[in-house]
Amino acid sequence: MSGRVRGKVALVTGGASGIGRAVARMLALEGAMVVVTDINAAAGAELQSELGEQGLFLTQDAASEADWQQVIGTVRERFGRLDILVNNAGILRKGSIEESSLDDWQQLMRVNADSVFLGCKAAVALMKETGGGSIVNMSSITSMAGKDDYVAYGASKGAIAALTRGVATHCRKKKYRIRCNSVHPDGVMTPMSAGQMPPGVDPARFTIDVDPAFRSCLPEDVAAAVLFLASDESRAINGIELRVDSGQFVMSV
Repeated sequence: MSGRVRGKVALVTGGASGIGRAVARMLALEGAMVVVTDINAAAGAELQSELGEQGLFLTQDAASEADWQQVIGTVRERFGRLDILVNNAGILRKGSIEESSLDDWQQLMRVNADSVFLGCKAAVALMKETGGGSIVNMSSITSMAGKDDYVAYGASKGAIAALTRGVATHCRKKKYRIRCNSVHPDGVMTPMSAGQMPPGVDPARFTIDVDPAFRSCLPEDVAAAVLFLASDESRAINGIELRVDSGQFVMSV
């Protein structure tokens, strides 16, 4: 590893498993001090042990404003700065417009979209005091391409994409040196996505490692995109939607 984020302080929400875990590991390997938050305290503690001195785990409901105040307060007290925020916490629920309930809609908006709004708001307040930083918001290819069986989920991820552009524009106008970009994966082999598979079906059968025409990739593929946007290599990239979808969006339009 080449130390692409050496000396930076990073915060990854929903970092105890899946994409978040891969992101936390990669940022730590590249030299960052990584604060991981999640509602799963046991998995978070396990990851902190793995990261050693470069990791700190904090229990957090990312959709709670009070929890955000506590987390940012801890980051400020322990490190005095925040250079990277990866808003990754999220849930997945399947359903068309006829199948989805109002409760599904509200839960997806709360966990997926409210958490990103609160995270961006908290991070901007700290980053603008300490010279800037990079915010990476985890959206989805469903925010771009119509996905009839994930209609509420896609809407929540679309809100993230729109919020990202607004935050990027605001920070540029204010000259804060804070960049904000979104990442849009398609199929990723995580415990959350594997739970959508029929019983007895091995999710690994559908990865690009098996066939380049398949849709699914590994969490590390998404983490590599996040690392780029978090690092100074992308210092001129702001307000973009980076697809990590193996060409799925291109094929669907």
